[in-house]
Formats: sequence, C-alpha cells, structure tokens
Amino acid sequence: MNDRYAVIGNPIGHTKSPLIHGLFAEQTQQDMTYVAIEGPLEPADAFDDTVRTFIAEGGKGMNVTAPFKLRAFAMADERSERASLAGAVNAMTFENGRIVAENFDGVGLVRDIESNLQQPMAGKRVLVLGAGGAVRGALLPFIAARPADIVIANRHVDKARALVEQVGAEGSLTACGYAELESMGQFDLVVNATSASLTGHLPPVPPSVFSANGTAYELAYGKGLTPFLRLARHAGVQGIADGVGMLVEQAAEAFAWWRGVRPRTRAIIDQLTVPLD
Repeated sequence: MNDRYAVIGNPIGHTKSPLIHGLFAEQTQQDMTYVAIEGPLEPADAFDDTVRTFIAEGGKGMNVTAPFKLRAFAMADERSERASLAGAVNAMTFENGRIVAENFDGVGLVRDIESNLQQPMAGKRVLVLGAGGAVRGALLPFIAARPADIVIANRHVDKARALVEQVGAEGSLTACGYAELESMGQFDLVVNATSASLTGHLPPVPPSVFSANGTAYELAYGKGLTPFLRLARHAGVQGIADGVGMLVEQAAEAFAWWRGVRPRTRAIIDQLTVPLD
C-alpha cells in the first residue's frame, strides 16, 4: 500500500497541490498518493477530528491552507522555529502518534527569489507590504538571507511594530506606515504580502519605493498583472514576478521533508505560470 498525503483547506477546489505533488512523486519515483480534503468549518473541533481520522487511516503528512493554518498550529505536538514565529503551519508530518508542524512558505519564497529569479538578497534593501501570517512566516528565512535591512510597512503600524519587537535582534528590521515610505528611498526588492490583489485593489504604496533594477514580487499567483505589479511596471521595474514559484518551492520543501528527496521545480513552475501581461 502506498503512502498517503493530503492538503486540507476550505474551499479547496482551486488547489494545485495534488498536481504538484503528483508530478514530484512521478519525477522522484515515490510510491505515494496525494489528495485534496475540504475540511469542515464547523463545529470548532471538526478540523482536529478530520486530521486525526486521516492519521488513523494511515496518513503520513498534510499540507494546510486557509483557513486552517492557525488551527493546525494549535493542535501540533511539536513546532519548528519558523512555525512558532508565524503562529501558523502549512505542513505537518505524523510520527509515532505525534503531530510535527512546519512552515515552509518563507523558505519557498526566498528560494524562488534567489534561485529562480537569480536575485540574491544579501546586502539588499527589502520592503515587505503587510504584517499578516504570510509575512510572519517569511521573516526568519528573509533574515537568514542577510539583506542590508528589511522594512515592514502596514496600514496598522502597531501590528508591524509588534512583529518587529517579537523577532527582536535577529535581524535589521524596521516597521512603518505607508505614508512614511515616501521618505525612505528605493528598495531592491518589494514584496506585496497584503490581500489587496485578491480583490483587485492596490496597497497605498508610493511608486518612489521601486528601483528600476530591482524586483517587485506579488505573493498572489495566477492573477496576471495585478494592480501592484502594474504599478511596479509603470515605475520602470525590470523584474516582476508573482507567487507561483513560491507555491512550487514550498511544496518541494515539504516533499523533501516527508520523502527525503528534493524534486526539481523549474519545469513545474513553467507549467503553472500565467503570463504577466
């Protein structure tokens, strides 16, 4: 009997994870299946019951997507440092009756930027828009990449400041509001981690933050040229990208964690990429 894995979320019909992990398994010749599970929203303990049923039926690991990342964090027996800082998990493995939790979102994002886009972050100025769960999960991998500084801009400045305070002295971090960006000059990398693009809106970021030789990165994927990427292009930015590479790279990290072999990602990213026109 092959090993069983799954992704759980609600809604889940849009997920690319079964396709991605199926291609990974074929490429690396792993005997496994990977399915999508639409987790129940109610009652409060229904998510936990669904996960434990999957474990009881022989499940080896799970990816977790919205809206269950916080619930998965709460039910884990052991959490990585990245997951602990994020307060959320996107991958679990089940070992000897224990649930071990990880968060590979930030690792996948950094790998996409540095390896696929060939934009090393060391010594660069980085601006991150937003201070939600996606940013929390990305901070430790961002700091490990050794940029010159990281500025977190958020509509609610106190939320960004609290995040900087939580991370403490682990990196060169600054929190600010969007209005303060006007006086901060250009950044080599600007990452939109807000939910604005999901609704077709633009975070209130001034065009002056973009560098023509830099990179504008949109965490949302499959949306084409979002308002954020359109603003960057109009500002003359040469390098624009959406989050499809991050999606595949974080999946590859989870796959390697589970199976002990890291799949190649380039062809799969190309297959899933929607042209940014």
